[in-house]
Amino acid sequence: MPDSQLKYTEEQLVTLLRQKSNEAFNYLYDNYSGVIFGHICHIITDQDTAQDVMQETFVKIWNNIAQYDNTRGRIYTWMINIARNTAVDKLRSKGEIMKTKIRGNEEIVNINAGKSEISTDTIGLKKMVSELKSDQKEIVDLAYFKGYTLDEISKALDTPLGTIKTRMRQAIKTLRQRFTA
Repeated sequence: MPDSQLKYTEEQLVTLLRQKSNEAFNYLYDNYSGVIFGHICHIITDQDTAQDVMQETFVKIWNNIAQYDNTRGRIYTWMINIARNTAVDKLRSKGEIMKTKIRGNEEIVNINAGKSEISTDTIGLKKMVSELKSDQKEIVDLAYFKGYTLDEISKALDTPLGTIKTRMRQAIKTLRQRFTA
C-alpha cells in the first residue's frame, strides 16, 4: 500500500520519473491532475474531449520526461505547457474545430492578477462589433471572441480565405474609426 503522506522534492520527482517509477508517476498524477485539467478546460469546453486531452498530456509527460530541463523552469510550468499545446492541437485537429471552441478572452484573461478586470464590454467593443455588417461581425466574433484563426474561419464559413481577410481588414478599419471618434 503506497504511503499517502509521501512527498517528493521536485528534483527527486524528476529523477524517479526518468527512472520510470510508477509510484512517482502516481504521485505526480494525484498532485497535479486537478490543476492540469483546469487549464485544459479553459481551452476545451467539452468534458469528454478534455478528459482525453488530459490522458494524452500525462502520456506525453511520461514519454518525454527526459526532455525536461530544470534550468528552463519548474516541472509544473513544463507540464502546463504540454497540456496547453495538446489541447490546442486537439482543437485544431480535423473534426474538433466545430465541435469545441476556445472560450472568449474575457472569460480566461485576468488582467494584473487581483486588480480590476477590464473586459471588452467595459470599453464598448461588443457594442461596436454588433454594429458592423453581419458578415464582418461574424468574422470578428469568431476570431476575437472565440479564438478561431482566419484559416479556420474560412473553412467554417465555407468562404475563400482572401474574402475572409478582406472582410476582417474592413471590420478592423471600421472599428478603429469608431473607437477613435
